Amino acid sequence: MERVYNFLKDAETYYLATVEGDQPRVRPFGTVMLFEGKLYIQTGKIKPVAKQIDANGKVELCAFKNGEWIRLAGTLVEDDRNEARQAMLDLYPSLQAMYKADDGNTVVYYFKDAKATIASFSAPPVEICF
Repeated sequence: MERVYNFLKDAETYYLATVEGDQPRVRPFGTVMLFEGKLYIQTGKIKPVAKQIDANGKVELCAFKNGEWIRLAGTLVEDDRNEARQAMLDLYPSLQAMYKADDGNTVVYYFKDAKATIASFSAPPVEICF
């Protein structure tokens, strides 16, 4: 899992895919955190992406850096604890202008039943499950 975290952190931007009805939705994200042995992302509850995740937690993300790409598929689960939300905000101080741990809008999700594939054109793919 740490390898997945480091890849996403180094890439800085990844693209998260959700589903709205029968329509895929993809958008850029940048937040990622390891907390209590789980991989987390963050968004705002008022955003359509949060509503899509709440309706169907199965997501996939993709990022590219230095000739390699990662695909991570899994189910996102909300962690409703202030400690988890605050840990994310502490990791990304720039978010604190828009979000607070107890504002009713900040939401953090962790991956469960996740499978990451790191691939390139020059090496065999590496699979990481957590």
